[in-house]
Amino acid sequence: MAPIDVLNGNEDVSSIGDSKTSSNQIEDKESGTKGAQVSEERVVLTEQDNKLILRKTDKSILTILVWVYFLQILDKSVLGYASLFGLREDTKLKGTEYSMVGSIAPIAQLCWLPFASAVIVKVPHRILMSILIFGWGLAQTCMAASHNYAGLVTSRFFLGLFEAACLPLFGVITSQWYRRAEQPVRIAAWYGTNGMATIIGSALSFGLGHIPSSTLRSWQIIFIFVGLVTVITAPFVYWKLDNDVESARFLTKHERAQAIERLRANNTGIGSREFKWSQVVEVFLDPKTYLWFVLALLVNVGAAVSNVFGPLILNGLGFDKYITSLLNIPFGAVQLLVILLASYAAHKAKLKGAILAILMLPVVAGLAMLYALPRNSANIAPNLVAYYLLAFLFGGNPLLITWLVGNTAGTTKKTVLMVIYNIGISVGNIIGPLLFKASDAPSYLPGLRVVLGLFCAMVAAILAQWFLLFTMNKGQERKRVANGKPAKITDRSMMDQYTAQDDIDSRNTDAALHDLTDRKNDEFVYIY
Repeated sequence: MAPIDVLNGNEDVSSIGDSKTSSNQIEDKESGTKGAQVSEERVVLTEQDNKLILRKTDKSILTILVWVYFLQILDKSVLGYASLFGLREDTKLKGTEYSMVGSIAPIAQLCWLPFASAVIVKVPHRILMSILIFGWGLAQTCMAASHNYAGLVTSRFFLGLFEAACLPLFGVITSQWYRRAEQPVRIAAWYGTNGMATIIGSALSFGLGHIPSSTLRSWQIIFIFVGLVTVITAPFVYWKLDNDVESARFLTKHERAQAIERLRANNTGIGSREFKWSQVVEVFLDPKTYLWFVLALLVNVGAAVSNVFGPLILNGLGFDKYITSLLNIPFGAVQLLVILLASYAAHKAKLKGAILAILMLPVVAGLAMLYALPRNSANIAPNLVAYYLLAFLFGGNPLLITWLVGNTAGTTKKTVLMVIYNIGISVGNIIGPLLFKASDAPSYLPGLRVVLGLFCAMVAAILAQWFLLFTMNKGQERKRVANGKPAKITDRSMMDQYTAQDDIDSRNTDAALHDLTDRKNDEFVYIY
């Protein structure tokens, strides 16, 4: 195996020198600034070492991501359950005001997201995540004190503001700690809490709704409980979370060096605290960017249907508020199962685009059934089946995030692209509730008709992105030939087991640890 340089644990490793370089400092190829110091020590990483580091990373990083993302989804989704327990009547909401309360959080995200990319790059992750958690938990708690439309909108606005950077931050963290082959299952693990939040939220609303109180309404108890759980999570996250691989407290010095080495094959770097405007420009010149945005928007228009109006659709079948809450538990179970199975299938088949397209077919079928079936007692079972088919759409976002981060290199570029993707999510979440008017209850046919058309368009967008990535890989092959390298190289980052990258596969293996973008590194291989 070729000699391997090891970092000395410096905070900024945006650039790593060639293994033959003897100087203590080297220049970053892209920014021209002084980079991290490089040690002459060589490190060997076996598959056993790789598994040990992976287990430690899962225990210390993934568990936090899973819990925090669960809280974020729970805090966002309890609005639908609160509406079943008298929120709209007690706060005297009328017309489209409830729809606006559902849409104001993503509107707040749009206000904050343009600044989020720089914040995610510049601010250490343990500090940033702790602040975000405390902020949206406090906003959720304050919703219990809202007695009118203005109070609800204000509280929900701040909830969305603090949640805005959550998804981009989680995507960046996952890409910086895990090999590309490991990312689909890990993203599925924390994104799969969408299903768990639906299950727990349904059960919680059922239980908390039965608490007798002469001073608090049932919906206020729900908001207070989930908000305070989130608030007390913030100091725990600050205590346990690590900022990056090279300063990980749960690894020894030698294990940190091995953890960096195992990420070499990703060709996506291992993080940087420098915000590079050249990478921002590249994001907007990259045609993939616009398709990621469209895909995020389309899938989340549908997600808003179930998050905000799902309980109301079920309520329209004639069930009371308690049974309606419980009927969302199977929906959450289907969500969780679909997310895990789809991510596992994409991991094994190495074909994310094909799995995504297949996932959308049950969603189209479910929307068509809800549109065609009357809401009456004779059609309860088929309406429930149609509603549960919508849960397949939740397998889309984790696969899209995996697809995005796996096809993007460069810390700034990846962060900006994740922010743009989240803007697409926010726009979708804004549009979704506004398609459903109170006057259209209980069938909501006009909104369902529009969403059905949008999901048909999404299948076409998935195929377009697949073709674009295929074409870009051909371009990468031509670049390698022009630079005197083999056209075809082995993408070791997508192998199930760790295999060391050596000079047979790469002429410049250290470039993989630089903060280079996928367009700047000719050895980057796009994944479908």
